[in-house]
Amino acid sequence: MQDKPIALVTGANQGIGLQIAKDLAAHGFTVLVGSRDVERGAVAAREVGADARALQLDVTDQASITAAAERIRTELGRLDVLINNAAISNTNKQPGQSVEEYAKTTRPSNVSLDEMRAVWDTNVFGVLAVYQAMLPLLRRASAARIVNVSSGVGSLTTNSDPAFPYRAIFGPVYPASKTALNALTLAMALELEPEGIKVNAVSPGFTKTNLNGYAGTETVEEGAREAVRVALLGADGPTGTFTRWENQTIPW
Repeated sequence: MQDKPIALVTGANQGIGLQIAKDLAAHGFTVLVGSRDVERGAVAAREVGADARALQLDVTDQASITAAAERIRTELGRLDVLINNAAISNTNKQPGQSVEEYAKTTRPSNVSLDEMRAVWDTNVFGVLAVYQAMLPLLRRASAARIVNVSSGVGSLTTNSDPAFPYRAIFGPVYPASKTALNALTLAMALELEPEGIKVNAVSPGFTKTNLNGYAGTETVEEGAREAVRVALLGADGPTGTFTRWENQTIPW
């Protein structure tokens, strides 16, 4: 096994995931650039740097996940950091449709169950599937870390506040998938706390990415900061937290 720390970033061929990969590489990591499309992953890996490797990984495909874990085991022997970044916001939002207009089509009373299942399959079940496959590799590391890239729109406390300006867009598809991801984060943290593996959720903020049609107000560099900070937590760092830059706690 190599001395350099090893990180896997899912959905790393673009956006925040790509920036997280670049930042971890700058911190001396060998970075595995997870991507559904292996060619796009290869292009991204070249952009990340010489010690980055493209890794075909579709978080909705168990065979792909299993093969990725086996490749890591065979080639590198362990995993020090897992960044669960891969996510989608929708599958059927129409071109030119605003977030508010889309939200009206995804109320609990009228949401397409197929739409909800598709988004949750990536954002919730995909994260759990990757966690289960990579955990044996993380347990081989001396101080493994897991970071789940969530969103402030998943906060039940925030959305239950009548003064919160965006509460009207809270719904069962993307926002609630991040609520569920937060619950998974806490469950993982509780499971792994006795082993010293820290699991935390972070919100990148409203970042300009393909996820939101590049409507965000922050750069990917800003969006990646908290995930990287939490990935590099020392032995005295917290576990089971939900934060945005810099260490600002978001209520569950």
